[in-house]
Amino acid sequence: MAMQRKLGKPTDQRMALIRQQATELLMNGKIETTYARAKEVQKYAEKIITLAINNYLDTVKKVETRRNSKGQEIQVEVINDGKDKLDARRRIMALTYDVPDKKLDGESDEAFKARTQKIYHALPEKIFNELAPKYDQRSKDVGRKGGYTRVLKMGFRRGDGAETALIELV
Repeated sequence: MAMQRKLGKPTDQRMALIRQQATELLMNGKIETTYARAKEVQKYAEKIITLAINNYLDTVKKVETRRNSKGQEIQVEVINDGKDKLDARRRIMALTYDVPDKKLDGESDEAFKARTQKIYHALPEKIFNELAPKYDQRSKDVGRKGGYTRVLKMGFRRGDGAETALIELV
């Protein structure tokens, strides 16, 4: 039977903590936390990445005929998620928190609104568009699934002596 670290918290608080830290890890690429928490976040985040890798290519392309503003018919290529990718996207949204996209350096308010207007959930977009292709290629090169994160021990915290660790995406 698989054991889970309790982390000194009730189940709802523990799951919220792991979910939040996994969200931050996937958004930022690395976080610093205690070693026990890092090991739990590692298992949780790798399951999310594996789910995305298995489904990121499932898209449906079709050509539709539409009318433009002048009333002329034009051909438009529409790309939608397939049913497996849509299911994976919804599962990832259930496993992580919704994180608003951040404003880039030197970006105006109008440019930020225009860039983020079409993207409702920034984290699933990042996972499917950046992380899944990167780690899919990595798993093919290595020849096995998993190993998308690395936990490095950082020493002990000064205040309470807890062992800290840095968890990062490889």
